Amino acid sequence: MSSELMAALEALAQEKNIDEMYLLERLEQSLAKSYQTILDLEWDARVTINRETGSIYVHELVPIGEMDEETGEYSEFEERDVTPQDVSRIAAINAKNVIMSIVRDAGRQAIFSEFIDRKGELVNGTVLQTTSDFTIIKIREGVEAELPHFDTKRHPNERNEKPTNEHYRHNQRLKSLIIEVRDPNTIETNTRGENTRPAIVVSRTHPDLIRRLFEIEVPEIYDGIVEIKSIAREAGARSKVAVWSRESNLDPVGACVGPKGSRVRMVVEELRNERVDVIQWDENPSLYVANALSPAKVTTVIVDESTHYATVVVPDDQLSLAIGKEGQNARLAARLTGWHIDIKSASLMSEMPSLISSLIDEDDSIENEDGRCEYLLSDGVRCRNHARPGSHYCGIHETLEQSGSSSNVGEFLDEGEELI
Repeated sequence: MSSELMAALEALAQEKNIDEMYLLERLEQSLAKSYQTILDLEWDARVTINRETGSIYVHELVPIGEMDEETGEYSEFEERDVTPQDVSRIAAINAKNVIMSIVRDAGRQAIFSEFIDRKGELVNGTVLQTTSDFTIIKIREGVEAELPHFDTKRHPNERNEKPTNEHYRHNQRLKSLIIEVRDPNTIETNTRGENTRPAIVVSRTHPDLIRRLFEIEVPEIYDGIVEIKSIAREAGARSKVAVWSRESNLDPVGACVGPKGSRVRMVVEELRNERVDVIQWDENPSLYVANALSPAKVTTVIVDESTHYATVVVPDDQLSLAIGKEGQNARLAARLTGWHIDIKSASLMSEMPSLISSLIDEDDSIENEDGRCEYLLSDGVRCRNHARPGSHYCGIHETLEQSGSSSNVGEFLDEGEELI
């Protein structure tokens, strides 16, 4: 190897920000393996490169003395010079391969150092390539990310981070969430063919993707005035977002929805028309559960703090809406609130008013903002009379509840008549 090649290695090390001594040591190790094979040496080889002149010396390490019986290895060696005549040509070929490997490893290490602290961050990218198992996304020049969508039944150790309703095309712009940055020093089996998979893994199904999108579209969330308390998501189908305002005079739901729904519409468009329900978070579990079942209207919520169960009573015509298609609305509400939710129709619950009376506590029921009586008639319709001061019921139904009677008082009132 000539001094000109040494100068080129030094310049490359400075350009790629690689330690020159590390580069030479890697080159020596690579050359030792190559010469051991080329020269068909019986024993291991050691290669030394003169740091000033670039001269290369190849020595065979011939063991001397006795073998260690416990380890089966020799402790002393005699170096025998076996330097070939065409050492420079072989060295040049190895130098090229070693340099490419080191530059690639250094690039992956630089990407790892840059993005390891950016987990949970939203990034913009362009779709480069889509296969049956993953999509490669270009974040910026020289940096690529992987959006995996493996069949988890065939590949149980892989991920599926793509919503079922999404299909990507070349050069399509895409927002995604960084969920993992692979350490190149610990990955050993992360290759597919000759190409190494990107170190950055992104997701389009993670609930925090919605959080980041709302931070972009809603200044109040970005500034911390409105807080997203919880997110429940079935990617590609429907999501529920519970929000809360630090300022009492600011409506958090209205801030997230925006004028004529402009803000939430931008989020929905980015999620490829995934339905997003924004509901108001409340520290009262009864109100929180009732809000979570939106758009269904809830009559009563009975909560059991000890078992974390909530029994919800809804009008008969709201039962299917509260449960949702294939139970989706109730399932998302349960995930959002963290409560086990049991939904019952008003007609069913009206058949056992004594049970309701024994379960409902003043703090468990939904706050009666309109001041109406909370008694449910036999047809599941709520009483239209005003509740007495300090009570949940009107004068007639309060007496019935106290006596435990289940008689239908509708016969005592003419249609449209109300008690004051």
